[in-house]
Order: sequence, then C-alpha cells, then structure tokens
Amino acid sequence: MSEAFDPRKSATAFDQASTLVVVLELSGKSWRAGAIVPGVSRRPSRQLGPRDIGGALGAIDRWKNEAGKAGHDVRRVVVGYEAGLDGFWIARALGERGIEVYVMHPASVSVERRGRRAKTDRIDVDILLRALLGWLRGEPRHCTMAPIPSEVEEDMREPGRQREALTGARLKVENQMRSLLARFGIAGFRPRLKKAAEHLDKLRRFDGKPLPSNTKASLERLLAQHRLLSEQLKEIETARERVVTIVDPDRFQRMIQALAALVGVGVETATTLVHEVFSRRFRDRRALAGFVGITGTPYDSGASKREQGVSKNGNPRVRRILTQLMWRWLIFQPLEARSPSGSSRAPKAPRAG
Repeated sequence: MSEAFDPRKSATAFDQASTLVVVLELSGKSWRAGAIVPGVSRRPSRQLGPRDIGGALGAIDRWKNEAGKAGHDVRRVVVGYEAGLDGFWIARALGERGIEVYVMHPASVSVERRGRRAKTDRIDVDILLRALLGWLRGEPRHCTMAPIPSEVEEDMREPGRQREALTGARLKVENQMRSLLARFGIAGFRPRLKKAAEHLDKLRRFDGKPLPSNTKASLERLLAQHRLLSEQLKEIETARERVVTIVDPDRFQRMIQALAALVGVGVETATTLVHEVFSRRFRDRRALAGFVGITGTPYDSGASKREQGVSKNGNPRVRRILTQLMWRWLIFQPLEARSPSGSSRAPKAPRAG
C-alpha cells in the first residue's frame, strides 16, 4: 500500500548547499534535463534522447562532480517532472538508484496568462525548476505532487480502468448506430440482444423499403465492433466476479468481499473503491476529498463572495461511483437517509385508506 503522502509540501528540510535539484521536460521525441547545482551560478541544461534513463543518470553524475569542484558535497539528489503520458516508470527507475523523485500535477504548475506566451523546452525547464524549488522550501501553492504507485498497484487498477474505456467505446458505437438508423425513421434497435444481427436484416425504412447497401454495411461493421467490445467487457466482468468466491483471499480481496456483502453495493463498486481509494493512504479527510474532487471552490475577491460548487479536480471514476452509490444507498437503505440538520429521516408511512 502507498505511504501517506502530503502533496502540498516536502517532509524533508531543504538545504540548497547540499541538494542537487534536477527537472526533466519530457516529450515523445526528446527529453531536456535542467538543474540547480550547488556552488554553480549558471543553470546547466542538457538535451537527452527520449526514455534515456542512462543519459539522465550521466547528467546527474556530471553535475554532482561540478558541485564537488565548487566545494559543495551533494548529499541529496531531487528529480522532478510533470505527470503525463510516460506515467510513473521514470520515477520508479530513478528511485531504484537511490534518487528522490517527485511527479508534479501539470495543472498545479503556474504559467504566464498572456494570450500568446513564449514556450520552449528551456522555458518549461525553468518553470519546473521554480515550481519544484518552491515546493521543496515548503512555500504554499507552488505546485502539488502525485503519489507514486508501485507496479503492483498500477496493475491492480488496470482492469477497472479498461472496463470503463470499453464501456465508453461500446456506448459510442451504439450512438453511431442509433444516429444512422434515425436518418431513415428507424428507432428502437437494440444491438445488445443476442439476435441483433437477425433483427438488423429485418429492419425497414419508414416507407417499408430496405436499408441502402452502404448504410447496412456500415451498420454491420458497427455491430461487429459492438460484439467484440461486449465480449471483452464480459471477460473483465467474469474475472471481477470471481473475487467474491475466493476461499483464501488477500487483504484487498477481503475488503471487496466485505463491501459487496452490503445491500446496494455491487462488486464493481466495491472493486473500484478498494483499488482506487482504500489501497491508498491519505493524510486526512481533506486529502481524501481532494483526491475524489469534492472540495469546495470559493470565490472571495473584493465585494464578490460566492461558492462555485465542488471542484471536480479529482479522480472522476471514484467521484462517479460514489455519486451512484449515494443514490443506491438512499434506495436500498432508506432508514439511513440524513436530513441537512443531521438527524435521521425515515420514510413516511402511507396513510390508511
């Protein structure tokens, strides 16, 4: 399980005279590494090949030697980069070599708000260095960091995320089929039925004529995609359902079984909550609310003071599943409903007669 992590400030005191601070600006074609070297006034920068961990380690060793020549002994190396397509494998690879690595939330890094602003890799490196330095010093609102999961934790969450992607892709196919059929006055076709292909052959336009050949061919291709997506979803859901029947479960599987035993909580909800929430450690309830994205967003400036609603900046999967769970809980556990004042509110008994 991930250790409790404060994304807003560093837990270690920052000593600039003995700390080498390095940032990586990542892209698919090249990397650029920049650093603040103790005892060196300039800010060195090097261009690396993409996914060149060896080159990054070589640059770090070179900058440590420069600090040594300037009379500074580097006892701490800190590397930071923005979360993105590369994920966390870079942090794990560098962490295995004794380097302290942080992954910054891109939306939390401040940039110029001009309509047209200069943007180069060198400028981005300077922005990242400034944000990482402020965070290391404990200065508020410079940036926030993402906790780095292990490979086991990431792999554990993959089926649920893949299921969500497949569900969205299947819904997109269904909407495309519905849109095609609506052009000819046809409604009510259900592609999830086992005999959907037979029903497709029997479809007729509003005037009783068969569908045009190209349109029907498009529908058949979409139906084949729908069938493939449904089969893949079935595989994931079958593997997910097996968790509740395991005789000797591990810690997370026991948590899923316990949640799934509650009325109104299904296996999918239990699995998402365990893998996405209960497998992490949060500093306090504010950290949990921030992760889910249900913190408030007040607007208080000058004479204007209002609440803009929940931030929705957290994990959308967890927020969506919690919203669904809230309504299901009110349906299946009505006696647990709470009024705004906090008192229990049982459903009213029907009137006699």
